[in-house]
Amino acid sequence: MATEIPAATIRTRVTIPLTFGDGYSVTAEAVTFHGLVDGAEHLALLLGERSGNATPLVRMHSECLTGDVFGSARCDCGPQLREAAERIENAGGVLLYLRQEGRGIGLYNKLDAYALQDAGLDTYQANLALGLPEDGRDYTAAAQMLNALGIIELDLLSNNPDKARQLRDLGIKIAETVPTGVHATPNNLRYLSAKVEHTHHTIALAGALG
Repeated sequence: MATEIPAATIRTRVTIPLTFGDGYSVTAEAVTFHGLVDGAEHLALLLGERSGNATPLVRMHSECLTGDVFGSARCDCGPQLREAAERIENAGGVLLYLRQEGRGIGLYNKLDAYALQDAGLDTYQANLALGLPEDGRDYTAAAQMLNALGIIELDLLSNNPDKARQLRDLGIKIAETVPTGVHATPNNLRYLSAKVEHTHHTIALAGALG
């Protein structure tokens, strides 16, 4: 049985032209909300046009200041965000930009975890060493946002099985899980390997660096 969640309502809709670092441009309708359970300022970006009764393509992207804004090569967040924008624009759907820095532990704690990773721990071990959860993200607010947008069934753009599991538990139907590309570099390969080993992300790393 799905968990019942409070209803959120749409607060603002505004059009924003977006341009990424490689020059790719797209126009998004940005949507904000009232009543999100965690009180955070999450954002929905509506992209593209769906044909007929096509299922919307949705990505829940957790904020990553270092990767999304500064282009850090320690993770694959920036390339995933760029990929998601284009794929959702082509298919028609929604990019949920969730304010969940560092898998929910916050920016300062994430940088503390980086220091522990430099000392030999992986990304999940570092969180635990700080007394924090491996992954502290809760997607109730995301489900509220989808409900407010009238989306109860979707194709989920994600490599993370926990995202699909949580959304299903919150009453959202996942028609298909669509993996993102593999954005492996020498700097993030250990990070991606930890995702595969600890939380069973569907990332095909064999031969990823050629």
